[in-house]
Amino acid sequence: MLERPLRYIAVIASAIVLVSFSLFAIDETRSASVQSRAAIAAQEVTGRDPSAAAAVERLREKHHSAIREKIDDANDLLTQPFSGLVQHSQSVWMRRTVPSILALLLFGAGFAFLARFSKGSSRPKRGGGSSAPRVAGRV
Repeated sequence: MLERPLRYIAVIASAIVLVSFSLFAIDETRSASVQSRAAIAAQEVTGRDPSAAAAVERLREKHHSAIREKIDDANDLLTQPFSGLVQHSQSVWMRRTVPSILALLLFGAGFAFLARFSKGSSRPKRGGGSSAPRVAGRV
C-alpha cells in the first residue's frame, strides 16, 4: 500500500537533487568570471549572516528562471539537513556535492528501500517451489 508513494518520493527527490546539481555544475563550469567569484564569496558569508543569505537568494532569483528557482528551492530543502557538515568548507563544490550525495542516499536509496520493505514478502520461499510435503524415498 505504501510501496508506490514511497517509490514516487524516492524518484522525485532523487531527480530534484540530480537536476539541481547538474544545473549548478553547468553554471559553475560555464562562468568563471568575477561576478561568479563575488557570488561564491557572498555564499561563504551566508552561513554566518542571515541577511547576507537573503541577499544571495535575491541575486540567484535574478539570474535564474522561475522553474530553475523552484528546483533550487526544493534542492535546498532536501539538502538542508546535511549542509551543516560542510558549511565551513572553502570549496563551493564541496558544499554542494557532499549534501547532494547524502540526500541521494537518504531520500533516493532510503525511500526505495522502505518501499521494498513495505511491500512485504510476496515471493514464494526458495527451495523447490512446490508446497507439497516431501516424502522420504521419493525423488
